Amino acid sequence: MNPAQQLESEQSSFISGVSRRLESFLSDQRVIMDTVSPDVAPLLGSISSLVTGGKRLRALMCYWGWRGVGGNADDSGILTAGCALELFQAAALIHDDIIDRSDTRRGGPSVHKRFSQLHQANGWALDNERFGHAAAILTGDLCLSFSEESFTEIGPPAASGTEARRIFNLMRAEVMAGQYLDILEEVAGPVRDRMGSVERAKAIIRYKSAKYSMEHPLALGGALAGASTDLLRLYSAFSLPLGEAFQMRDDVLGVFGDPETTGKPAGDDLREGKRTVLVGFAINLAPAEEAAYVDRMLGRQNLSSEEVDRIRHIIVECGALDATESLIAELSDTAFSALDRLPLDELPLAALRRLAEAAVSRAA
Repeated sequence: MNPAQQLESEQSSFISGVSRRLESFLSDQRVIMDTVSPDVAPLLGSISSLVTGGKRLRALMCYWGWRGVGGNADDSGILTAGCALELFQAAALIHDDIIDRSDTRRGGPSVHKRFSQLHQANGWALDNERFGHAAAILTGDLCLSFSEESFTEIGPPAASGTEARRIFNLMRAEVMAGQYLDILEEVAGPVRDRMGSVERAKAIIRYKSAKYSMEHPLALGGALAGASTDLLRLYSAFSLPLGEAFQMRDDVLGVFGDPETTGKPAGDDLREGKRTVLVGFAINLAPAEEAAYVDRMLGRQNLSSEEVDRIRHIIVECGALDATESLIAELSDTAFSALDRLPLDELPLAALRRLAEAAVSRAA
């Protein structure tokens, strides 16, 4: 088996193992929930549907962080860590879709939309949208609880006082803080100093996405395997700029991506009012009248395709798209330079390089 085949085989085996662990964990939880009431089955069903798909990016970063320190590929603890990260990711997506008023996720209805449709299909009383949001919030909270329970199952390497536990706790707290910065910028951004919009968007990216998508999962795997402080620092030098580039690519796709590929309507980020680095550059670089138009139209859920096209045109013509692409390239270069300095064996290095290349060049 050549190195490329070995990488593919090992990675596929890990992904399959995480999927089986998730299925087993949720099956056990379903038995427990059934003792409460059969009516709560849709909560478990929503979580199961959400964790069935996805790229397993965070779990894979954790795995290769583990393998880079010499962790055993067959260790059950790293599968459990991957399961915990996938459950946390699912919880974040559920809550994020409510916050962003996004009705789609991976080409299908988001969780709050599913519950709203359940309400309508059964002809229940009161407001279907309010029920959908309330039920999805509870589903997300339950998923957070499951994530903690799964992580605890790792045992002593994840116990209180360990570096792995510190990272896991910090990751969850920072995501919540980053989410708040995001919704704060949506409402406060229009009256704040416009020259600070790009830097504020960078802070949101770092704490809402980059750290929990790349930096913390990689460090978590390393910490579970006993990585030194120096190696964890080198991990961070690679994974943090990679995570920031990854999210900026996501923000570009949120405005210019193909709906058939991204699974979300064209221009959805504009309707959600996301004040991303891309939008920050547009507001700073566009002529005053056009910048005011972007500022005014952001967050309008009824934006027409013509209005979306005009905002896109402004973003391109003022140089905001080019500025964002340059920043993605700069962050990517920083990440790959740091990757070259990692003192790892050939297999984990190759795996991390492949994940990094996919993260910054993706179309979905």
